[in-house]
Amino acid sequence: MSLPSSLKRNSTFVAIGLGVALVISTLLSPFASQAPDGLDRVAQDLKFNTKEDPNPPSHALPFRRIFDQYSLNGVPQQFATPLAGLAGTLAVFGMAWGVGKLAVRKTSDADQKSSLK
Repeated sequence: MSLPSSLKRNSTFVAIGLGVALVISTLLSPFASQAPDGLDRVAQDLKFNTKEDPNPPSHALPFRRIFDQYSLNGVPQQFATPLAGLAGTLAVFGMAWGVGKLAVRKTSDADQKSSLK
């Protein structure tokens, strides 16, 4: 059984979009600014970064030791940030795909046949 043309077109669109996102996140991530991001910068400007908890609850998460400061630990430095970008993009895509699958109403075979006519 072949896929309807609209489903094939959507699959192609998603595959191209994912491919572009993976290329961008992998190839351009090493060129990201080393300056502090928004929250870190505000904390430095307002001088409350010294009041942070030295052991926040987020440090107890299991993947915290793998991903630290937007890079992948245990990997050579030139590959650490691109691999973290790749993993992050795939994780976000997977979560969005899963939410999308849960949110979309399943159509019956009769509905699909009537929409094809």
